Amino acid sequence: MRRPTVLTALALASAFALAGCANGSEQPAETPGERASVEPSTTAGESSSISSEHNEQDVMFAQMMTPHHQQAVEMSEMLLAKDDIPTEVADFAQQVIDAQGPEIERMNAMLEAWGEEPGDMEGMDHGSGMGGMMSEAAMAALEEAQGTEAAQLYLEQMITHHQGAVEMAQEQLDSGENPEALQLAQQIIDAQEAEIAQMEDMLQNL
Repeated sequence: MRRPTVLTALALASAFALAGCANGSEQPAETPGERASVEPSTTAGESSSISSEHNEQDVMFAQMMTPHHQQAVEMSEMLLAKDDIPTEVADFAQQVIDAQGPEIERMNAMLEAWGEEPGDMEGMDHGSGMGGMMSEAAMAALEEAQGTEAAQLYLEQMITHHQGAVEMAQEQLDSGENPEALQLAQQIIDAQEAEIAQMEDMLQNL
């Protein structure tokens, strides 16, 4: 008789102990919301802020380089629409689009931050005031060319175009003031000088 009584007492004690543990653990387990509210919030876009400090050269750089880049993108899209373009040259044309598209957006963001008009191809004479810009006749020649001839003409024109962009970016480094515009100018010089060498190699291999 004594043995079952002991077992029953032990069972009851274990049950009470388990119930006590369960009740004690409920409070901490229900606090994820409190934890989430303590986490610091991050301000996205802070790294992309544009300094208001600028001068006339900064404005001219952004307004002139934007249509310069737009023409490079136009030339590259024109080439990619053609058949029988060597793969290496087609890949390079896509590289130009991928690099210069975001730079156009950056320059327009700068102009907007400074309260200036955006740069645009509309109403601007081809080849006027911007180094390396292709004339309407040069663009028409590229439009008409096909295959390897088009690839060769594209590379020759884009080398000239890049050289003009490097000169414009150097002027910005010499006389500009805005830190983001100066950084972009150096980026353009570094990237396009490397691409000029790349295009010269491709011309030799055509």
